[in-house]
Amino acid sequence: MIHLVVRRIRPDHRERVSSWLGEVDGPRRAEALASLDAEGIDHETAMLVDTTDGPILVYAMQTDDLSRARAVADGSLRPIDAEHRAVMRAADGGPVEAVTVLDLRAGER
Repeated sequence: MIHLVVRRIRPDHRERVSSWLGEVDGPRRAEALASLDAEGIDHETAMLVDTTDGPILVYAMQTDDLSRARAVADGSLRPIDAEHRAVMRAADGGPVEAVTVLDLRAGER
């Protein structure tokens, strides 16, 4: 199942978030993939969207057990996970109001 998270990013942290996610997807990719494996996440992607109200982060994760994935991530002692939590908590500007307007799955009837 795909899970989406949409959060405001404090404008003064936008470049740090962008830089950090580039580091995770670049030189620290192997560490990040090991974390995903431990968390039971099959796929993760993120995008920064600049709006007139400031930047927002749209995060998508594919996993069959989101609560387990979050528990593993929150309790992880891996350096990359601790850094990720610190960067994202510092940058968090709060929730974005959003309404799901489409949710289709193959094989549903």
